[in-house]
Amino acid sequence: MKEITKEVLKDAANRLMFDMSEGEYDTLLEEFKVLTKQMETIGKISGLESYEPMTFPFDCHTDILREDVPSEPLTREQALSNAGSVANGQIKLPKVVG
Repeated sequence: MKEITKEVLKDAANRLMFDMSEGEYDTLLEEFKVLTKQMETIGKISGLESYEPMTFPFDCHTDILREDVPSEPLTREQALSNAGSVANGQIKLPKVVG
């Protein structure tokens, strides 16, 4: 992995057209050092390769949704029955673009 230095951070900020003070670069550099140390510590865990990476930390269940079962579609009259304004068999909406 490429070593993160203040020059690397300044180059990245320049490419992103991002302006930072020297103090902010120092703070960001310290944060990167902490993150790098944490990644190295995690990398030392034996057997880590055998685990599948998490995409979301919690189990998600969608049991509350009904089964998607095809049925007869609505007729045009049924579909337009609740429309506020209908013209020529279509829902009439207010003009959006002038």
